[in-house]
Amino acid sequence: MTDLSSLLVAGVPFLFIVFGLVEFVKKLGLSGKWLILVAMFIGLSLGIAYQVSISGPPATFAAWFGVICFGLAIGLTASGIYDFLSKRFPTIKPKG
Repeated sequence: MTDLSSLLVAGVPFLFIVFGLVEFVKKLGLSGKWLILVAMFIGLSLGIAYQVSISGPPATFAAWFGVICFGLAIGLTASGIYDFLSKRFPTIKPKG
């Protein structure tokens, strides 16, 4: 099993790309449960795309299951870390 933190895409850690996209969507104004869902979708989509890009389209159900589980792991990591941090370090809005 590959450690998720060691995955690179063009020299950039894969999870940084996912977290960066989630932050981008957050800055567009999305928040709360919708942002968690978007984080999951981004992670799932990119995780599946990454697996398919490195090993080609899966030919068997077992291979597809592995690809989907990898995408879920990335999505759960992205949405879980966002949720974890947002509960422990809430956004402080400037007075004004």
